[in-house]
Amino acid sequence: MPASPEPGRDAVDVASQAASTALQVEAGLIARLLRRHGMRLALVFMGLLLPLWGFAELADEIHERAEIPFDEPILRLAHSLARDGFDRLFVLVSRIGYLQGVVPFDIVLVLGLTLCRRFREAAFAAIALAGSALLNLAAKPAFARDRPALWESIAPEHNFSFPSGHAMGSMTLAWVLVLLTWHTRWRWPVVAAMAVFVPLVGLSRIYLGVHFPSDILAGWAAASVWAVAVYLLVFRGDFRPWRSQTA
Repeated sequence: MPASPEPGRDAVDVASQAASTALQVEAGLIARLLRRHGMRLALVFMGLLLPLWGFAELADEIHERAEIPFDEPILRLAHSLARDGFDRLFVLVSRIGYLQGVVPFDIVLVLGLTLCRRFREAAFAAIALAGSALLNLAAKPAFARDRPALWESIAPEHNFSFPSGHAMGSMTLAWVLVLLTWHTRWRWPVVAAMAVFVPLVGLSRIYLGVHFPSDILAGWAAASVWAVAVYLLVFRGDFRPWRSQTA
């Protein structure tokens, strides 16, 4: 006589199949979400969440007037490399990294985009670049961190130190250029150029003894959060740079 089916086992099999189907549906939804919004999700994580966490950690230390362990050793290491050739190089890089290079380029970029009738791209660049400068001006007196005083700098500064304006300005420009060119053939040349330029500007400020390394890191973090946030607001939804003249 054939054995009768076990009702309990059938119920377990049905539940297992239902769970497997549900997992497949969820996996499909996640895969579609990543295909459609993967870049934006990565941008939120890399350009917003991580830099925001880093800036918050550094800002908390500065607010409590705590010494950051890596600041002085890195400054002294940079000063030990001082040479006449390096002096001239890093003074030049420091000048180009803000008032004599980055700021004029920012203005030309915004004007150029406007004249080309790329109004959304121009708005993004203008808000990101000008807003970054204003944020830096507001943040310096709020934290009121004195400049390093380990040696007499060959290019002294006399305002507050945290966060670095050079670091914020160069990093904001880098984000603007990379995000504007990401969907074009200029993506990797721009990424490569900014990967050299931004660290070089930061290094120049440490070499000249006018910023702590933590000032530079905080400037990069603050600039990243601001520039990416502006991009996500200006190019929300399915909008992206260059997609249409009227977008």
